This record gives sequence, C-alpha cells and structure tokens, in this order.
Amino acid sequence: MAPDTATHRSATATSAPSNEGNSWWMRLLLWREKHIPEKTFVVMLALIIGIASGLAAVLLKTLISLISGFLTSRFDPERDNLLYLVFPAIGILLASLYVYYIAREPISHGVTRVLYALALKKSRLKIHNMYSSLLASSVTIGFGGSVGAEGPIVFTGAAIGSNLGQAFRLSPQTLAMLVACGAAAGIAGIFKAPIAGMLFTIEVLMLDLTAGAAIPLITASVAGATVAYVFTGYNVEFFFSQSEPFYASRIPFVVLLGVFCGFVSLYFITLIDRIEGRFKRLRNRWVRFAVGGITLSLLIYLLPPLYGEGYDGITRLISGDVTGIFNNSLFYAYRENTVAVLLFLFALGAFKVFATAATNGGGGVGGTFAPSLFVGVMAGVFFAFLFNHLGVINPEMPLSIKNFALMGMAGVMAGVMHAPLMAIFLTAEMTGGYDLFLPLLIVSGSSYAICRIFTPYGIYSRRLAKRGELLTHQKDRSVLTLLKMDSVIEKDFSIVHPDMSLKDMVDTIAQSHRNLFPVTDDEGMLLGIVQLDDIRNIMFRPDLYRRMQVNRFMAIPPAKVVIGTPMEKVMKTFDQTGAWNLPVIDEEGRYVGFVSKSKIFNSYRQVLKHYTYD
Repeated sequence: MAPDTATHRSATATSAPSNEGNSWWMRLLLWREKHIPEKTFVVMLALIIGIASGLAAVLLKTLISLISGFLTSRFDPERDNLLYLVFPAIGILLASLYVYYIAREPISHGVTRVLYALALKKSRLKIHNMYSSLLASSVTIGFGGSVGAEGPIVFTGAAIGSNLGQAFRLSPQTLAMLVACGAAAGIAGIFKAPIAGMLFTIEVLMLDLTAGAAIPLITASVAGATVAYVFTGYNVEFFFSQSEPFYASRIPFVVLLGVFCGFVSLYFITLIDRIEGRFKRLRNRWVRFAVGGITLSLLIYLLPPLYGEGYDGITRLISGDVTGIFNNSLFYAYRENTVAVLLFLFALGAFKVFATAATNGGGGVGGTFAPSLFVGVMAGVFFAFLFNHLGVINPEMPLSIKNFALMGMAGVMAGVMHAPLMAIFLTAEMTGGYDLFLPLLIVSGSSYAICRIFTPYGIYSRRLAKRGELLTHQKDRSVLTLLKMDSVIEKDFSIVHPDMSLKDMVDTIAQSHRNLFPVTDDEGMLLGIVQLDDIRNIMFRPDLYRRMQVNRFMAIPPAKVVIGTPMEKVMKTFDQTGAWNLPVIDEEGRYVGFVSKSKIFNSYRQVLKHYTYD
C-alpha cells in the first residue's frame, strides 16, 4: 500500500543527507512527488528496471559464451582433454579472490539473498550487487564451474530495482515491488520467458500478485525479454522440434516419470544442502578452494557435460542426440553401447549435484537453477531410454527421448524449486514445446506433490526457513517473521522478591499501573509471578500484612519465553497455555520483561499495514 503524500514527503526529507536539502536531486524528488502519481511512477521505474536487467542478462550470457568458447574451442570431441583438470579450478580461484578482496561479502546463492533482503533488510541491496555477482559468475561458469547464471542474474536484477527505488526514496513496500520487478526481468531476459519471469516472483520469491503489482511485473518482464530478443534474435533458448506425437496411452508413463522426478528433486535438494554444509565447516578458505577445485576438476574431466551450465548437453538431448553427450570424454568409444549410455546418463544426473556443490563450496559464484534443468533432462532421458530397452514398450512405438527430456526438465525444476507453474511455462517458453503442455502439467504436478510430502520448502527458501527468516504467502506467518522479540518486550513491571511481606506487596501495587508482578531473587533469576487477581482476597486484610510473604502466594508462570525466540513459536506458546502475558528470560534464566498478546497484535497491525504493495 503506497504511503500518503505527507508521510512520504517526511520520509524523503529525513532519509536524505542534510547537504542535499537544496540540491537538484532533492528538487527532482519533490517535483516527481507533486506531478507524477506513485503508481504511474512505479510502472515507469519497472520499465527502466526491465531494460537494465535485460541488458545485464545479455551481458552475462555473452561473457560466459566468450570465455567458454575461447577456452574450449579447440578441444577434440573424440578424445578427452587434460585442460578440464585446470580450467574449472582457475575459475573458482579467480571468483573467490574477487569475492574476498573486492566484493568483501558472500554473493553466491543470489535467489536466497534476495529472499533474505525481502524478509529482513527492507528490500535493500548494496550498489555493488548490481554488478559483482555478474562478474564473478561469468568467470566461474566460463571457466567450467558447474553452476547456473540464473541466480546471479536474479540477484543483479533485484539489486538494480532496489537501488533505483532507494535513489528515489521510495517506501519499503514499493522497494519490494521493484526488487521483484528486477528479478522477474532477469529471468525473462536470461531465458526469453516473460511469463516464467512473473511466475518466478510469485512462486519462488513468494510475492503476492495484487492488482497493483501485476502491471509493474508484466512491464518489467516484457521489457527484459524484449531486450534479449533484440540483441540475440527471436529464437528460443533451446530449440525443440516435436517429431514424435504424444499419445494418451503414454499418460501412465508420464505420471511415473513425475514420481521419479519428485524423488530426484528430493535427492538434489538434500544433497546440495548437506555437501555445502560440509564445506562451511571448513574454516580455512584455501582448504575449501582446494577441496572444491579438485573435486570439480576431476568430475568434469571424467564427465565433460558437467562443464559450465551444461546447456550443450541439454540441447543435444532435447534434439534426440544421445550419443553426442559422450564428446570430449574418456568413454567416447562406448557411445553406441546401451548399458554405457544408461550408466553415463545416470552418472551425469547423480554427480551434477556434487559438481554444483563443489563449485559454490569452493568459492565459485553461481546458482542451482541451471543444474536443476540439467539433472531434469538427464532424468527424463534416462527414464525413457531405460523403459525402451527393458522390453516393456512396443519397439515400434518407443517412448520419445526428446519429449521425455523436456518433461524431465519441467519435473525436476518443479520439485527442486517448489514452483510447478513456473516450471511448466518456463519449459514451454524456452523450448517452444507448447504441444506438450498436458504432459508437462502432469509431470510437474506429480513431482511437486511427491517432493512436498518430504520437504515443505524449495531449495532457495530452505536455508532461510531453517533460521526462521522466511516470508511466505501466509500473511500471519510472514508478519510474525518480520516481528522481532526486542520490539514487543515490555519492561515497565515492578519487580518483587520472595521474602517481601504482603504489606510491601500492597505498597508496590499502589505505585504500579500493572496487575502483574515478576518475582526474582537477588541475582535477577525469575522465580515466579504474582497476579493481582490471585491476591485480591487477602490484600485488604491487615492482620496478614506482616505474617505472609510473597513466596506464599506467588505462582509459577504457565510458560517462559527465552529472548530471541521466533515470534511464530511465541504465538504457539500463547495458544498452548491460554495465557495473555508471558515472562521473557535470557538464556541463563534472568528476568528481562513480559511479552503480551495485545502488544503483539498492535505491532502486527502496524507491520501488516506496510506489508503488501497495493
């Protein structure tokens, strides 16, 4: 919801440095606010962000292509090449040096960082994020890093949107909208897929698509895709020609492929998480580089299609060229052997996950978007190839390798990212495979359903969900994520001690405006609480004033909340206990204050008011 003019002008004035009071930029901001309505201005910015993000996508793809082409153009496809043992490690080294000495902060896992900025940083990203991940990832991928360019371009586009919005002193909810516009335009530009760009922001970034948000998102996505078309031609990312029709009799196999892709997605998510966790435990960055570089180089030498994004292998398989994936490998001579093909496809799908984790864990910069596409294609082709040679399929009507490659791509993408709609439309848009819309829908839905049973989060949201920092489409959970314990703790309670007499207790009550009193010892440890209602029957009995002490009528609280507990867990504690107030303690048990439902509800309403762009 856009802020009113007076509030926004005040925010603009306070956020600008004092020496800008009479500058031309401040005059421009005030003129814009007076003459251009907020919603119109956001659409104008969305167009600019879309164009800039589209140009960034084209630049990133061009840099990767130039570096990769220069390094591998003279490789002999019929033999292995020892330079595969060198190039990937060099790429990781260069990227890690750039990150450590120039960027000076982690920039990999771009989509997760965008989610974090939306959740906890008021959609603010740094200026260097507009180019740092682009440069580092182009070197990483160009030299063979087995990661994707989509995460970095999402991060780049989001940073462009964030910084442009910050320059015009826009509100946090408008910044979130512009961040989403940049991310959508990045996806639209890198894949030439404007619909998928929009769906990415809804399913992956979990932005609510309100009436006010639709037009800026459409504008940015179309602008990003248009820029890509202008510079790279009006052609799809992966050329696909459906030479074999899809028959209804194949639907059982399509459902089975969806189930298979669901378990492949689960393998992908789980293993990436565990391997990267192992790398994080290696404190020395040179050790991480050595382990990651050696692992990646060996894998690429043995399985050359793992080099870079793997788009060459994807292109070959969706065109039906299965033997082409053996190029540059030690196993080139076995390309016509059925068992060898199955083993090679299985190895490519299984070890792509290791190669991706080694690239990021070793210091490279890249995303997991392209690896999920690669693994999906391998899964689809492996599935079709296996059934065609098991004798359960009529040899005169085998399963189409090309069609199942496309379906596998959509299936694993849907499961890994928990984004079935985006997977369907992205696959159709970047291949032109609209005739397979029904099987794509079946595979994506089945894969997502299977994966969702075992894990409620996709690969991008999983890390934030573990830390309780994830915003979701569920408004209650999202707003509670934004609320922090420190902002709702009330400390204006009069403290009493267990050895105080009832007379002292009554005197304390007379001076307090609260009806709840924490009981602590001399070290501040919380021992119990006294509620006014519980002692009302003895408050006016002077004969008990000297005879009765606080430790006689204090009560144990129904629950205690440790400071720093996520607000969602706090609310569950309220529900379980039926309490209206709960004491807050530190990790050692010392009294800090109280948290109340009324305070949380008031804060909730304030946050909710600024949560949705309308």
